[in-house]
Amino acid sequence: MKKRLLWLLLLVLVLSLALTLTVAAVEKPLKIGYSMPAATAGYMARAIYWAKKGMADWQAKDKTIEFLYVNAENVTKQANDIEDLITKGIDALIVWPYDASVTSVIEIAYKAGIYVVVMDRGTSKVVYDVYLSNDDEGYTRKGSEWLAKQLNYKGDIVLIEGIPCPINTTRTETIKATIAQYPGMKILDSQPGEWRKDKALAIMENYLQKYTKIDAVYTADDDMMLGALQAYKESGREDIKYFLGGACDKNVIKMIMDGSEPLVQANVTYPPDQCATVVGVAVLGARGKVYEGFYQKKLPTRIILAAELVTKENAAAYYFPDEP
Repeated sequence: MKKRLLWLLLLVLVLSLALTLTVAAVEKPLKIGYSMPAATAGYMARAIYWAKKGMADWQAKDKTIEFLYVNAENVTKQANDIEDLITKGIDALIVWPYDASVTSVIEIAYKAGIYVVVMDRGTSKVVYDVYLSNDDEGYTRKGSEWLAKQLNYKGDIVLIEGIPCPINTTRTETIKATIAQYPGMKILDSQPGEWRKDKALAIMENYLQKYTKIDAVYTADDDMMLGALQAYKESGREDIKYFLGGACDKNVIKMIMDGSEPLVQANVTYPPDQCATVVGVAVLGARGKVYEGFYQKKLPTRIILAAELVTKENAAAYYFPDEP
């Protein structure tokens, strides 16, 4: 009897080991390339933080995944980085394009059968399996509607745009279309600030010299908003009522929470944690899987994450003190 029990126990152990090995074998080992712009602005530093967190979280639970991560200070370097990743035999490529001019090299990866996930700034044509982004239309529509309401639908606004690219076009056109609904409102000027604080500061100095009355400033990016706000404070003028940025920089959210800056009372989410979410999308897609509950056989081509208005009432929910 004892001998029989030992054999049964051994059989159970062997079957358990075989099942474990079978399950492990089902998961295809992956080599994933991840290319992003360098942290030339505060938002990008936050995006990189979340990208690294996403990769670390996946590696902690799946040792079969290898990530090759690169940052680029310019378009040329990013194109070279992507070409290098392709030569290293990656199964999937995640790209936050510096701008749409890297489309051609992304297309090389796509046509080579590499699973491609593009996010945020996008490409000039569809050369990806999935495009994931925050909601640029909703992001600026909610912001401009809030701003119009605060001004009682009357007033003069100046805009500071980002880098010319598809998402910047969407943002700027949405703001202009929203404001155009209100006859009492006017957009005085709009210039590209490249999502940089120093550039926005210089543009704001120019606006202050050019226009004797400005009611609000909308930059749709917190780095640029802080630069514009600095220029205004240094000017000594007192006509502007609101500065609205976006993307929930932790220092700006703290201002809203504390009420420490009356000119900054709201924000709109543009979560940099999309850079962690996109890692999971690449893993699922490269392995031919879909989200739990999906009846479709593949992931959607476009995934758009919602934008939310942030005010003092809900700001604490969007405050992440560990972000850079």
